[in-house]
This record gives sequence, C-alpha cells and structure tokens, in this order.
Amino acid sequence: MPSNDLLHRFLFDDCDVRGEIVTLGDSYREVLSHNPQAPAIQRLLGEFLAAVGLLSSTLKFDGKIILQARGDGAVGTIMAECNHHNSMRGIVRMNPELELSDELANHGNLQQLLGNGVLVITIEPQRSESFGGKLERHQGIVPMDADNLSGCLEHYFQQSEQLATRLWFAADNHAVTGFLIQALPQQLITNSEDNRDKWETITTLAGTVKREELLGLDHSTVLYRLFNEHPLRLFEPKALHFACSCSRERSASALLSIGKDEVEELLVEKGSIDIDCQFCNQHYHFSAEEVRQLLGGNVLH
Repeated sequence: MPSNDLLHRFLFDDCDVRGEIVTLGDSYREVLSHNPQAPAIQRLLGEFLAAVGLLSSTLKFDGKIILQARGDGAVGTIMAECNHHNSMRGIVRMNPELELSDELANHGNLQQLLGNGVLVITIEPQRSESFGGKLERHQGIVPMDADNLSGCLEHYFQQSEQLATRLWFAADNHAVTGFLIQALPQQLITNSEDNRDKWETITTLAGTVKREELLGLDHSTVLYRLFNEHPLRLFEPKALHFACSCSRERSASALLSIGKDEVEELLVEKGSIDIDCQFCNQHYHFSAEEVRQLLGGNVLH
C-alpha cells in the first residue's frame, strides 16, 4: 500500500547526499474538495502541496513556509503552505478574463497554465523572538523559466542555496508524491571528482523511478527498488495533515483592516456582513450589532 500523508527523510551513509519523499492522500483530497478545478490544475496544486511538504523539513522554528506562483495566464494564483505543526492548505485562483482550453484543462503544465510570472518562496516565523534572537521573514523570488515546478525549484536551490538538487512529482486525483535528492557540503568524500560520481550515480538511479511507483508503493519499497545497492538510512516519518488557520477572530481583524467607512457601507447595503474562508469554505456571519461593537473597539467573542 502507498504511504499516506507521510514525509520520510533519508541519508546515504557512503556519500554527501540526502533525500526526502512525501506522499499526500487524505490531506490532498481535502484541499481538492475546496478547489473544484480542472484536472491539470488540481494536479499542479498537488505538486505545490508536495513541494511545501518537502520544504517544511527546513523549518527549525515556529512558523510556516509558503510557495506561491502568480502569472498572467488562465490560472492567476496558486499557493500552498505548511507550518511547524505539519498542517497544510492550498488554494487556486483563476483569471476571470481568460478562458481555459480543454487541452490545457487536462494536460497543461506550469508555464501553460500560469503564463508569464514568478514563483515566490516565503519562510515566515510565527514569533519575532526565538532562540534569543530575532527571526526575519525570508523571501526568495524565482523566475518561472522552466515549464514545470521541478525545474523552477531546482533552479532556486542552485541559485539561492548553492545546493545541487533534483525533484520529481507525480499526481493523480487521489494522491500526490514529491521526491527530492540533494547534495550536501562535502564531508564524507573530500575528493570532488569522487563526490560528483556518487551524485551522478544516485540521481541517475532516482531518475528511473516511475510515476506508478511513486503513487502506488510505500516509501520504503520505492527507496529499496532504487537504491538497494547503496547504504541508506531511513528516518522515522513525519505525519502531515490538512488544517486551516482561519478563525472568527481573524475574520474580524480582516473586516477591520478594510476600513471603517467601507465596513459601514457594507452594513448599510446588506444589514450584516458574511466572510467565507477561501481555503476551507468556513462561513463567518457578523450581525449589525457585532460589527458596531467591532467598530467601537470592543472585542468580539
């Protein structure tokens, strides 16, 4: 049986290479239920979710990692995030002015769906103070100069982190798997040529993995099939899940952020105000009395 909502990290004991493999099932289907889009768009959203799952292993503090693409194509925005509690969510927003052809709806890739745009990776601390020092929000902007997410992220790691990285994704309407192989700073093998040979051997083997294997087999079986002749250390898995960070209090804060005059206009027009979470479709209703309490500075419970 395939792994479900699990992230496995692994290391090669005879060279300076590490890896990760993540498969999302229940959490992926939950996100798709809130994003009823065309098949190609849902698969791409799955790749974004798998990518933030892989990237979440870099979080060493309370916070979240956000992967967002914005473009001028039929898909205007696609975003996924994962936090230190291992909860994930994602969203797609279409460009209402552009139509999506049947071909792209079923088989479109990143560039075809988003057009010209950028990929933004954000690491956002939850608290400003941790470990005795201030943690800053970090953001990296990556040009979408590859036609798939794997290529764009490989470029990001090479340019921003100076780490050779290979990624593979596979998605259908039930599950999505992300697979990462990454070079580490030289320690075990000090000879650069030997290190390069090991890297090429491992990435060549990794590149033979089939889509059906990534989606249909558990992680241990996939790794054994690929690397059974190489000493590999597999760590305990991390469980991931869908969760939304929306709340009534956050919705109230969002309401106040649009300005008192605008809120009063909405109240006059509709008599009350309703806010829907774009990620989980949770509905929040604010009566006229509750809105007036908010505007008067009272705390809403």
